[in-house]
Amino acid sequence: MDLVMNDSVIYDFNKTHKPVKIVPSGTSVQIVTYDCFMNQLQTEEDEITGIDWNRVNPATGPIYVKDAQPGDVLKVSIEKLEIGDQGVMVVGPDLGVMGHRIKEMESKIIPIRDGAVCFNNLSIPLNPMIGVIGVAPEGAGVSCGTPGAHGGNMDNKMVTEGAVLYFPVFAEGALFGLGDFHAAMGDGEVSVSGIEVPGKATVKLEVIKGESLVQPMLENAEVVTQIASAATLDEAVTLATELMVDRVVEKTGMSVSEATMLMSAIGQVEVCQVVDPLLTARFVVPKWLEQQLGVSLI
Repeated sequence: MDLVMNDSVIYDFNKTHKPVKIVPSGTSVQIVTYDCFMNQLQTEEDEITGIDWNRVNPATGPIYVKDAQPGDVLKVSIEKLEIGDQGVMVVGPDLGVMGHRIKEMESKIIPIRDGAVCFNNLSIPLNPMIGVIGVAPEGAGVSCGTPGAHGGNMDNKMVTEGAVLYFPVFAEGALFGLGDFHAAMGDGEVSVSGIEVPGKATVKLEVIKGESLVQPMLENAEVVTQIASAATLDEAVTLATELMVDRVVEKTGMSVSEATMLMSAIGQVEVCQVVDPLLTARFVVPKWLEQQLGVSLI
């Protein structure tokens, strides 16, 4: 199996980056990552004020996938996630939802033992997931701290083991990368950090021809979701909903009116994150819908 180490990182998704590895479509790759602070906070004694903020949110990559061309779709199956044995969280002035009430930067080292996160005297269930994952965008590079049509810092807690993501391809080879693992994170990521951890992902990269996307999609055993990022949460919700309605219309021949009623009956609007330069939402429909309709929505 191909292995990509974290000695090659990017701080933006950009079609000008030289690929660290070239793989055929259908290849499974192991990708090693730093945490979002590039492992700069390892003990309670490490001062958060000493962080090099130019080395935040690194993604390992990029990986060039043969035959991927603009207009195609890159299918990314998350086969396995492995994480480190401790995480870190931060809060600070003007960061996240509560930043207006926090006076100084603080960090907290959080052990991971016996399959759980140890937060003070609490035992929190693990939910290993990937915060930053995507491909090179169409135009100028986009910081790994920002989400968009290319994916990026979506901070979607569904991006976990067993999920399959679909990205629109904007550049030759797709130029895929990922990073910013979390041991656990709630919808919203309200403090501006989940439980940040280094890790290793095993993903399968496949090129899909004859299909197109506007923004990323995700499916797992239970649901099909349309993800969307925009300047406001209202705009992200509207875009995710409209794209899912369009998908149903395209795949089934329903009218917009019928598809809208169906989505209102069974669909769920959910928040991914509300703390990045763009905000991210998802529109979720149950997987059984595909069986009843007799079509695949992705």
